[in-house]
Amino acid sequence: MRRRRSLGRQFGWLWASYAVSAYGSGLGFGALPLITVLVLHASPMQVSTLSAVGPAVGALIALPLGPWVEFRRKRPVMIAMDLARFAAMMTIPVAYAFGRLSFVQLLVVSAVVAAGKIAFNAASGAYLKALIRPDDLLVANARFESTNWSSIAVGPPLGGAAIGLFGPVITVVADALSYLLSALGVTAIRGREQHPQRTGKRQLRAGDLLDGWRHLLAHPGLRALYLNQLVVSGLIMATEPLLAVLLLRQLGFPPWQYALAFAAPCLGGLIGSRLAGHAVARYGQHRILRAVGTLRAVWLIGLAFVQPGVVGLATVIAVELAIIISMSLYNPVLATYRLEHTPDDRVTRTLSAWSISSSASIAILSALAGLLAEATSPRAAITVAGLLILASPLLLPRREGSSLAPDPAVATAHAQPQAAGVSHEAK
Repeated sequence: MRRRRSLGRQFGWLWASYAVSAYGSGLGFGALPLITVLVLHASPMQVSTLSAVGPAVGALIALPLGPWVEFRRKRPVMIAMDLARFAAMMTIPVAYAFGRLSFVQLLVVSAVVAAGKIAFNAASGAYLKALIRPDDLLVANARFESTNWSSIAVGPPLGGAAIGLFGPVITVVADALSYLLSALGVTAIRGREQHPQRTGKRQLRAGDLLDGWRHLLAHPGLRALYLNQLVVSGLIMATEPLLAVLLLRQLGFPPWQYALAFAAPCLGGLIGSRLAGHAVARYGQHRILRAVGTLRAVWLIGLAFVQPGVVGLATVIAVELAIIISMSLYNPVLATYRLEHTPDDRVTRTLSAWSISSSASIAILSALAGLLAEATSPRAAITVAGLLILASPLLLPRREGSSLAPDPAVATAHAQPQAAGVSHEAK
């Protein structure tokens, strides 16, 4: 079957590297908010600030990196970003061991990790597009998506157990080491990567910083999907720290139940990601983006009705399961469409612009949600987010046609043979 065919040894190394990194992140799922609540005894506003300021500062740091990475070999950039994140994360257990861990340090680490993630994802997207054939992009993205969700299904319960046995920073150590192993995996990929050539420009200009946004906003289909994604991802992520406070502090869930509430539904990610190829083949790219993009927005409001005990745990699991099945089907289709409709010499800047905007959206909406939770309650802020996200399908492309039609220039460029060189927004 198509989804089982080999994509080559180089892709195998890339996939293995991603898997190690993803499982490390699964073990460390929610580690920083958890440490903020359990070790630093932070308020809901501080937890939301951590989720807001870190990505926002990281986005500012990453802003000039997109154009710079565009004209560099992508594999060394990926390795460097993994090593930078490894070093930043390892400062947390060291500071904790000496009793010097602070909220400011968590903010700095969050910013460094966020900037590294943006630069890594931008480089990896261009690398994947050069590594495999165009008609294998959806297969590759679905495999990354499946690996991502399976890692979250397995990681958080193990991480919760590890925290109970070894303390609150053990999963941070595991996450940090996974970045190191990821760097080693990327290093093991063989093959000469061609140095990207500039087209008509001798040096980097200030205007290059905006090229990614120009492409996203000029392309009707990408523009609609981009704006929709900013709203949806921002509102979903804004509820994460609030839900941590609600479950851990106000409703008295133990850490292992908190981890289980997010881990068990991730098995749904295996379902959605495996359906992506079949769904697109049967219904077409536009219908899947439209229908599933709408479906993923209707579930978040359910988190406003979480209660203590088994019923509350079941509610969180059911809501998260519905969201994850929808997202895991939608994400690889979106990632594939984005690569297909972006010229090869603008992939890094476009993905960088997308990630920076996503980080900014998460930061702004998390800060606003934190302020609202401080003024009212975490449950009230989650309710508002759940209601607002219901309007997000209005931003999706409404008609199949020019908005989602292939760009002839992109299709022609990508039809040429590619040199060796991941597009999944991992870690």
